[in-house]
Amino acid sequence: MKRKPFLTFLVFLALSTALWLLIKLSEQYDTQTTFRIRLEGVPAEKWIASPEQTVKFSMTTDGFHTLRYEMIREANRTVTLDLNDVPFRLENGNTFSFSSQYVAEHIANRIGIGASDLTMNDAKVYFNMEDLESKVVPVVLRSDLKMQRQFDVYGLPTIDPAIVTIYGPKEVLDTIKSVKTNTVERLNVSKSFSQTVPLDLLDGMIHANFDAVTVGVTVEKFTEADVSVPFLSPDSLTMRFFPDAMKVKCLVAIRDYPNLAPESFRVEFNHDQLMARQPLLDVQLAAWPQFVQVLSTSPDKVEYLIVQ
Repeated sequence: MKRKPFLTFLVFLALSTALWLLIKLSEQYDTQTTFRIRLEGVPAEKWIASPEQTVKFSMTTDGFHTLRYEMIREANRTVTLDLNDVPFRLENGNTFSFSSQYVAEHIANRIGIGASDLTMNDAKVYFNMEDLESKVVPVVLRSDLKMQRQFDVYGLPTIDPAIVTIYGPKEVLDTIKSVKTNTVERLNVSKSFSQTVPLDLLDGMIHANFDAVTVGVTVEKFTEADVSVPFLSPDSLTMRFFPDAMKVKCLVAIRDYPNLAPESFRVEFNHDQLMARQPLLDVQLAAWPQFVQVLSTSPDKVEYLIVQ
């Protein structure tokens, strides 16, 4: 019997507490606090040494939104402003500024209140932005392509643009000879493809007038081919060779197979060994068509006879 009055008391206590909390959260509160802003979208030829700074503001809002703000972890109290969307102006030297109203709108949107309920302590946000050194360098493609059987890359990949202008501190630019792309990774490649690939800008240490390039890779079906390239005597001598030709095993695209001919290859032998009348001459493949990939050659030495 005593339990029922106690439960009734707890219910009324909970209702009273909820009502009190609702009244308190409905009241207006003035809060003075801080937020961090991070600047991005810096012009390629410029550099901001400290792209993050703290701003102070006050807000007048109800307890619900004040509580919501307090629940945002300190590490997450940051808004990002893109300088492409913010009209900034030069104050003097390397100092620039923009209206703090742009910051107020971002912070208010983050908290879920109206921008009119938020007042920035300062009318402007100031930041320093310096000119960078520039350098023109080629773009190098990084790729990890796993080809299907009998398929391979045909020719050199195209890169557009092939050269870019990079910006950064002089001591950094002096060490850079080229800019690499992020790695292009593909499996079971059997068709030509084109894609946009971001540039590796060294974790923001440098900027470029292009953030990405368009890469084109031509893929063809290849086949192995054997070519017999005869050894040729120098003009001043008549010679016979044993064997009389070099066997060249190569990889060639199907489209180029009809153009494969022994005349497109050239074999050279060691003339110093010939002048010394050594019994064996070292031989090597000296020239071959650009459209073939040489896999192996045989022999690497040859016997000879000078015909008087």
